[in-house]
Amino acid sequence: MTNVIDLEEALDEMHAAVLAILPPTLFDLTDLAACRAQLEVVLAARPVPPLPENVTISEKYVPGFDGDPDVRVKMYTPDNLAPGSPALVWIHGGGMVLLSADGDDFLCATWAANHNCLVASVDYRLAPETSAPGLVNDCYAAFRHVAANADVLGIDPNRIALGGASAGGGLAAGTALLARDQGGQQPAAQLLVFPMLDHSNTTESSHAIHDKRVWNRSANLLAWEHYLGGAEPTIYSSPSTCDDLSGLPHAYINVGTMDMFHDEDIAYATALNRAGVACELHVYPGAFHASQNFVVKHPMSQRWAADQEAFLARALNGDL
Repeated sequence: MTNVIDLEEALDEMHAAVLAILPPTLFDLTDLAACRAQLEVVLAARPVPPLPENVTISEKYVPGFDGDPDVRVKMYTPDNLAPGSPALVWIHGGGMVLLSADGDDFLCATWAANHNCLVASVDYRLAPETSAPGLVNDCYAAFRHVAANADVLGIDPNRIALGGASAGGGLAAGTALLARDQGGQQPAAQLLVFPMLDHSNTTESSHAIHDKRVWNRSANLLAWEHYLGGAEPTIYSSPSTCDDLSGLPHAYINVGTMDMFHDEDIAYATALNRAGVACELHVYPGAFHASQNFVVKHPMSQRWAADQEAFLARALNGDL
């Protein structure tokens, strides 16, 4: 029998305090328009430090993949970026149905400044307005453009990492598979932050979280329904279905024990390692989905950030 987690009882004081101030229906996807609007208000209310002054933010539209429309990509370029620098193609979260690349401005600009790298953030189309494979196609189109224009962008094509959080992590995993199968330039590494990987929703942890203040089972079921649009999943839309993970780049996966993606993320990390793909896995006790972004002063959130930054530095510097 599946154990449902009561977050109010399970979380420590700092995490519970943050949970208590979140709207009770923050992730109720039954009214998607209202959910989108409410989430934007909550995120806009979070204090965000000023953007780094030495990073220029621009945007461009790059050619879509397989006849799809052009894709909006935000570029974060440090001043005086040296030729042959590394790059990160980043994919935002939001359950395939929420948010945009604009919400990650501070994160991406900070990475660009701290790692002296180009960051390209993909503003992929959302479901249900666009269903699979459109979202992965957009992400692959952005990666392919960055790789193909490495000389113009001043980066090393062999040091382009690929990453994303939540839905973005699932899209990053799918993009890595698509890049492998298409041939050509491959990502140097995969940074998969609590990735959304499994359409089946059959793991024990996928049944455990029902609190609508965080990403929950009912939201996930609706999100996958919107994303797949009635089509059968492929390995690119639901990477957990892939039976052959060989030939993929080094990966890093992190997830909290109070995250409904806990089991599928551990399973994917295990499958990568068994396929001969080195995958570093970090599981953080007591963390709920994306809690490290809200409970930033908690020692565990700080360890989470330090571990993730250390991997990204190794990936960008070719030290994996």
